[in-house]
Amino acid sequence: MHIDLTGKTALVGGGTAGIGKAIAKELAACGAEVYLMARNEDKLKQVLTELDTTAGQVHGYIATDFMNFEVHKSNLKKFFDEHVIDILVNNTNGPSAGTVMNKSISDYQEAFDLLFKNAVYASSLALNSMRDAGFGRIINVSSLTVKEPQDSLVLSNTMRVALVSWSKSLSKAVAADGITVNSVLTGYFGTDRLHDLMNNQAKSEGVDVEAIEKRRIDSMPVKRLGKPEEYGYLVAFLASPYASFLTGASIPLDGGLSDFIF
Repeated sequence: MHIDLTGKTALVGGGTAGIGKAIAKELAACGAEVYLMARNEDKLKQVLTELDTTAGQVHGYIATDFMNFEVHKSNLKKFFDEHVIDILVNNTNGPSAGTVMNKSISDYQEAFDLLFKNAVYASSLALNSMRDAGFGRIINVSSLTVKEPQDSLVLSNTMRVALVSWSKSLSKAVAADGITVNSVLTGYFGTDRLHDLMNNQAKSEGVDVEAIEKRRIDSMPVKRLGKPEEYGYLVAFLASPYASFLTGASIPLDGGLSDFIF
């Protein structure tokens, strides 16, 4: 099976690092024209130079701050006024770690804007042209914590559940239009985000970060962290015509970890 996304245009959130960057690179390698979204313009420009252009693609980017919903909303509106996309990857930086006892109402509101409102708004803008084309792919980068919440990630747990639930409803509403909506429940991947979380956990438990990493690896049947490019492979499939019968799904990508989150 050869995935050919030539002629398709993708918008990828968080495209300058980790999973988002890996997704952008794989979509470009499959022939898609890719627009990156992130805050740091220098990093956006750098990643742009790393994207495959052998299908004649002209890639681009949006410099935007996911943490400021009103500014991000304005930037998205300007982009969609001028561009049509076929593939939307909703992915942002995660909210800060913390427990239910040390987060305030304002923390929840910020996380709601970051993980829910941003994705819902981007999806609503993308749907118009997707309906016209009779083809569309909306893919949410989510987390296994929607199945088994981690006490130290209360903001992420809560808001990602909301988005996955909303996405299921959306998938039913647009399925007859040739549009699929799926979420990927992310396990442990070797990214800067995971390293930061493990460092925080190590400090709170008074142990070395290596011990935390070993615990996570030992919990997985594959006995290793995921590689970001492996994430890109799944998203490329979900973005392709091969996945036209797959919608409304929440797909664990976790090396067999499934419900066994600690």
